[in-house]
Amino acid sequence: MDYRQYQEEVTKDVAQVLKDASCQPILFVGSGFAKRYAKGPNWEELLTALAERCPKIDKEFAYYKQANNGDLKKIGTIFTDCYREWAWTKDGKKHFPAACYTAEAPSDIFIKHSVAEILRDLGPDARGSYGSKELDEEITALKNISAHAIITTNYDQLLEALFQNYEVVIGQQIMRRSYLSIGEIFKIHGCRTAPSSIVLNEADYDRFAEDHKYLSAKLLTYFIEHPLLFVGYRAEDPNIKAILHDVDRMVRAKFELVPNIYILQWDGTINEQSYPARDRVINIAQDTDIRIKSITASSFKWVYEAFGQAGNLENIDTKLLRSLMARSVQLIRSDIPKKHVEIDFKTLEHAVETGETFAKLFGVTSLADPSQVNLDYKYVLTGVAEQLGFKTWHGADKLIQKLSDDTGFNMKATDNRYHIKLKTGQAAGSQTQKYTDAAVDLLRKVRDGEPYELDQQPVDVKEEDLAAGLLDFQN
Repeated sequence: MDYRQYQEEVTKDVAQVLKDASCQPILFVGSGFAKRYAKGPNWEELLTALAERCPKIDKEFAYYKQANNGDLKKIGTIFTDCYREWAWTKDGKKHFPAACYTAEAPSDIFIKHSVAEILRDLGPDARGSYGSKELDEEITALKNISAHAIITTNYDQLLEALFQNYEVVIGQQIMRRSYLSIGEIFKIHGCRTAPSSIVLNEADYDRFAEDHKYLSAKLLTYFIEHPLLFVGYRAEDPNIKAILHDVDRMVRAKFELVPNIYILQWDGTINEQSYPARDRVINIAQDTDIRIKSITASSFKWVYEAFGQAGNLENIDTKLLRSLMARSVQLIRSDIPKKHVEIDFKTLEHAVETGETFAKLFGVTSLADPSQVNLDYKYVLTGVAEQLGFKTWHGADKLIQKLSDDTGFNMKATDNRYHIKLKTGQAAGSQTQKYTDAAVDLLRKVRDGEPYELDQQPVDVKEEDLAAGLLDFQN
């Protein structure tokens, strides 16, 4: 067996996993990635650079590592205090923006601002090269993977430059999202663009540990259903161990090989006769090990090409996909019709192309033309009452209640062909109820005891059009 056979077998295995999963892979990116492609620092090197900047840190980094048994979180805490003390001196104030000195600014903002400055210029050179033809080819192959999502503990902006159509989600923002979409970069340890989000010292890691179970709950579906490739991490990295511990508890692997998780390791000694191990055992907790697939290479190009076999999304607008996935979650502002929907790819593709038909897949009518809303939904409840011959709105409201009692259809509970609810201000609950001629006709029949047919299908209103002021909310 030789390295060519190894490459062929790994490539074939990845192709089968991608085929079985029927979805794009997930990339989990660590500091080794920035080191390879931008000569960026790992955590220890970053702390060393921070020590050199601050005069209050009066000893070499090696001293602090020795004195704290190599605990980098503890060193981060010590350095945080040193930076704060220095920042409030006359000399220190020359190095930080005025916003750092407000009473509301966190006390660790000074060291995190320095981290952001250190990482500011990481990226390709002026020619757009990452250092060599080989690395440039690796980057091209990486981009062609078209990952479903990218998760990283890095603070720098290398990934944003490579995946420009992806949406960046920083820190705890991920836990406030009602859904996970496609084409997102999750920066779970923060980003240099938002220094206060950076996870650096003991207090930060304590908060992160508290939130970890919520983060894991959000991401575990990704880890279970998608092929997952770790890039730029050592197998002993605590971030990998934490993720794999969650995966193990979910799948209860019992030391069986987890088929969809790979770790990519660099080895400069690889030659034509090499045949590295295809799997790796990682200790993730006391008396608990997990087996995942291992890929060892000196050049990553062929590995990225293997994961690119799922096809790419270069001709697909990932921003549009995110929007459609969001709309599928938030189609209406009340209960969506509970119906089973069976569609094939051609049906979905047509729906995506035509836009407004997408909502109809879920039994929802889309109001694609916001200017038409005012023409159709032209009455407030008082106006409906006047059309029905009542002096106040109470008469119309009683008919709506009678309709609900008789049929179970509450006209005001959803956006539908009779009624729509419009937000009219910034205050919570600031809304206007508008009604159509169809509502007037329906309530007239309810009033007069005439037979009628109900159309209970909800409609979908674009919130962004309403918020943009395209509607006149006056009666």
